[in-house]
Amino acid sequence: MNQDYIKPDNWSIIEEGFDVESVKSSESLFSIGNGAMGQRANFEESYTGETFQGSYIAGIYYPDKTKVGWWKNGYPKYFAKVLNAPNWIGIDIEINDENLDLNSCTAVKNFRRELNMKEGWYNRSFEATLKNGTEIGVNIRRFLSLNLDEIGVINYEITPLNKDAKIVYKPYIDAGVTNEDANWDEKFWEILDVKRTGNEAFITAQTYKTHFKVTTFMQNTILVNGKNSNISPSNVKTGNDKIQLSYDVLIAKGQNSSIQKIGGYTVSLNHTNTQSGAENAIKEALAKGYGQLLEEQIEAWAKIWEMSDITIDGDVKAQQGIRFNIFQLNQTYLGKDSRLNIGPKGFTGEKYGGSTYWDTEAYCIPFYMATKDQQVARNLLTYRYNQLDKAIENAQNNLGFKNGAALYPMVTMNGEECHNEWEITHEEIHRNGAIAFAIFNYYRFTGDYSYIPEKGLEVLIGIARFWHQRANFSNDKNQYVILGVTGPNEYENNVNNNFYTNYIAKWCIDYAYEQIQKVSLEYPSDHKRIIEKVKLSDAELHDWKKVSGNMYFPKSEELGVYLQQDGFLDKDLVLVNDLDKSQRPINQKWSWDRILRSPYIKQADVLQGFYFFEDHFSTEELKRNFEFYEAFTVHESSLSPCVHSIQAAKLDKMDMAYTFYLRTSRLDLDDYNKEVEEGCHITSMAGTWMSIVEGFGGMRVKDNALHFSPKIPKEWTGYSFKINFRNQILKVTVNHSDTQLTLEGSKELTVFVNGNAVLVEPNSLVTV
Repeated sequence: MNQDYIKPDNWSIIEEGFDVESVKSSESLFSIGNGAMGQRANFEESYTGETFQGSYIAGIYYPDKTKVGWWKNGYPKYFAKVLNAPNWIGIDIEINDENLDLNSCTAVKNFRRELNMKEGWYNRSFEATLKNGTEIGVNIRRFLSLNLDEIGVINYEITPLNKDAKIVYKPYIDAGVTNEDANWDEKFWEILDVKRTGNEAFITAQTYKTHFKVTTFMQNTILVNGKNSNISPSNVKTGNDKIQLSYDVLIAKGQNSSIQKIGGYTVSLNHTNTQSGAENAIKEALAKGYGQLLEEQIEAWAKIWEMSDITIDGDVKAQQGIRFNIFQLNQTYLGKDSRLNIGPKGFTGEKYGGSTYWDTEAYCIPFYMATKDQQVARNLLTYRYNQLDKAIENAQNNLGFKNGAALYPMVTMNGEECHNEWEITHEEIHRNGAIAFAIFNYYRFTGDYSYIPEKGLEVLIGIARFWHQRANFSNDKNQYVILGVTGPNEYENNVNNNFYTNYIAKWCIDYAYEQIQKVSLEYPSDHKRIIEKVKLSDAELHDWKKVSGNMYFPKSEELGVYLQQDGFLDKDLVLVNDLDKSQRPINQKWSWDRILRSPYIKQADVLQGFYFFEDHFSTEELKRNFEFYEAFTVHESSLSPCVHSIQAAKLDKMDMAYTFYLRTSRLDLDDYNKEVEEGCHITSMAGTWMSIVEGFGGMRVKDNALHFSPKIPKEWTGYSFKINFRNQILKVTVNHSDTQLTLEGSKELTVFVNGNAVLVEPNSLVTV
C-alpha cells in the first residue's frame, strides 16, 4: 500500500490529523526553499518523537572521507555531503511553566498542515492540551523569501483557550548540528563567533576542510493581539554553538500573542564579511515588515506560475501532483547563479550528496529551457564547461586516459568525482553522453548556436576522446565494443556492451565530429583557437570515425529487440507481473547478488536510448522494445515512470501512459518507493513535466519548429501548458475535441500539429 494521507487539492499539499508515524514523511513533503537555501518542515517547537532535522544552503558542502570496506585504486577520496546547516527555525515554547511538545501533550486536535504552492508559504495549526491542563490554539506560518533569498520568516501565534497563560518564547539559533549520513560521525562546522545584540543574534561558523563561512542569524519581535509589544529578552543563554533568547508574555484566555522571527544565512560565496551581511539582511527585512514580505512572496510566486503552471481539468490528484513537482523544482533552482545546480534531493534531505548528477542534463534542462529564459539552461551548461579540466583530470588520474579525454563525475560539487560506489563511479560512464546530449538539446530548442563555439565544442571534444579510448576492438566480433559498464539500469553492474552506452558513445563521437566541421566553416577563429588549445589532428578525427562507424550493438534478431547487454537473454526471464508482490521493492527485499542475476530493470535503459534518439528508430521498433523491456521493469528509480509514460503515449497506450504519469507525479506524495522520509526526488520531477508536455502533448522540436501530437487521458477533460520557444511564449490547451494555441509577443509562429503546419498570430486564438 502507498501512503494516502495527503488530501487532494488543486493548489495545496494538506495533511489533517496528527500522526507520529507520518512526521518524517511530512517533513520531506512540506519542505520549503528559495533556490539559495531550504529546510525540511521540522517543528519549530521542541519535539521528542522521531524526526529528521534538516536545513541546507546551496553550494555549501563537506568532503566527508570515503568509507569502504575494501579500498580500490581510483576510489574518490571523499563523498561530498550536502551539509545540515545551523538551525535558525527553533523556538522552544513554555506554557504555564510546561514545555510544549506534541509528542507528550495529552491531546492534539485539529492538527493541519498546508503547503500553499500558489503563494509559496507553509502553515501548521493545531489545538493542544498540555499535561498541566492548559489548552492552546497554535497557528504557524513560515516562508523563505524569493526576493530576499537570504531571509526566512516565521510567524508563531498562540491563543490560550481555557485559561490565562504565561507564555515564554525561547527562540534560538544552533550550529551544533550533525549530518545523519556522516561517514565518521564527524562534526562539519567550526564555530568562529557567537554574538547577540538586543533582539538579534548571530553565529558565524566555518566548514572544516572546505572553509565556507556562514553567519546564521535571527531577529525576534513579540506581538500581543497583533501589536508589537516592544519587549526585550528576559534571559539570554549563550553556549559555544548555540544562543537562545527568552521572552515572557502574559496572555488572557482568548487573546493571542505571537513571535515573528526573521532568520537565515549569509555565506562567504556572496559576502566578504558574512556578519555585516547578516546585519544588513535583517535591516532590509525589518524595513519591509512581515506583511510586505509575505505580499512580495505571493507576487513572486504568481510570476513563476504565470509561465510554468500546467493546468489539468477533471482530475484533482493529477493536478496536485504536477504542481507539487513544478513547485519543488522552482524551490530548488531558479537559475540565478551558474555556480549552483540541481541536487537529486534538493533541500529536502541529505541522501545521495553532491549538487549534480546526470539527471540535470537528461531531465532538468528541458524543463528550465521551456519555462524560463534560455540563459537559465545556458548557466547549467556553463556549469559543466567550468568543470571540464576536472573531468579531464578524472579520466587521466583514475582511469589512465590521456590526450584530454574527459570523464565527467557521476556526482560532484566542484567538478571532482565524489561518488563512492565503484560500480557507479567507474562503470556508469553513460553520464558523459547525457552532457553532450544536453548541448545538442539546448541548440535544438533555443536556436542559440553561440554556446558551442564559445564553450561547448571543447566539452564535446573531451567527451568524444573519452569514448574513442574507452572502446576497444573485438577480433571476435570484428567491431568496437565497450566492456565493464553499468547502464542506466543500476540492477546490472560490470556488464559488456550495454546498448544505451554503446549507442550514445557512437552518437557523441559523430556529433562532436559534425560540430568541429560546422565551427570550422562558420566560426573559423573559434575553430583555430580550440584546435590549437586541445591539439586535435585530422589523424585523431579519422580514428574517432573508425570507432563510431563500426560500433557493436547487441541485438536479438529472433525477438526483434536490442539487448540491454550481451548476456541479458541468459537470465531467468520471469516477468514482473509473475513476481510475488511480497518481494517488492526488490532493492529492499533482495540481496544485491540476487538483483544482479535477475532480469529486473530499475529504470529505462534501452528505452532511454529510444527516448533520446526517437527519430533514429521506427515506431514499430519502439513498440517491440517497449513491450519487451517494460515487462521486466520494476520502476524502483524515480527516473523510470516519466520515460515510460512518454513512450506509452507515443504508442497510444494511454491507460499505461496515465498510470505512469500518476506514478511519476505522485511518487513522493503517495510514497511509491517507501522512502520519502529521506527526502523528495527533485530531479525526477522535471520528468513529470516532460510526461505531460512531451508525452500527452507530444511536443518535439524538428527542423527548427515546434511539433505537437496532442493526446488526452480519458480521466481528464482538458489540460494546458506554456512553452517559451526562442523567446516566444506559446500556450497549448488540449481537450477531447480540439487543441487551442495562443501566442504572446509580436511575431507570428508556425507550429505543426499532427504533422500539419499551423500559423499562430500574436495574441490570437487558433483552434485545431
